[in-house]
Amino acid sequence: MIAIIDYGMGNLRSVEKALQKAGADTCVTQDPREVEKADKIVLPGVGAMKPAMERLDRLGLVTAVKRAVGSQKPFLGICLGLQLLFEKSDEGGNVQGLGIFKGRVSRFKTLKVPHMGWNQIRSRQDSSSLMQGISEGSNVYFCHSYFVEPSDPDVTLTTTDYGVTFTSSVSRGRLFGVQFHPEKSQKVGLKIMQNFTRL
Repeated sequence: MIAIIDYGMGNLRSVEKALQKAGADTCVTQDPREVEKADKIVLPGVGAMKPAMERLDRLGLVTAVKRAVGSQKPFLGICLGLQLLFEKSDEGGNVQGLGIFKGRVSRFKTLKVPHMGWNQIRSRQDSSSLMQGISEGSNVYFCHSYFVEPSDPDVTLTTTDYGVTFTSSVSRGRLFGVQFHPEKSQKVGLKIMQNFTRL
């Protein structure tokens, strides 16, 4: 069972449909107990970090997420769900995130924002269970104005160019985060969802 965390800021139906198409059993939940019982967890998100953190805290999900990550369960953050895994964000001031990865979230300053549409991902790690079968330079769908800057470059799984070369996904053990939207990335996105489902 994959728990999809609902804190009111994600395109939950699209993520759920993509995971189901990849062969997963899913539940969309706001219940911390369901998150802790699940075999795998997905944290989607669209919007800004400050209201997202406020909602996660209000629902008692901050502790549930940290426990799930600490238990080594497969975990996938998508878009804002990736950014929430970091320590702080420039969006809306110096906003504190979950602090699971060291580093910050910064705004693009080189080209117009949001960075929206199809762009390529390039691997920075020799092998990753999440990216098995994904060709170098594959196109995925983005929609974001901020990007993560990990303190540890070794967690960067893929990079993408948009005026600057930025980290477009991260990996540490069975913890993953992607800045792009696999649920909107057609065959490549479906393959990523299948890889996560099969972990």
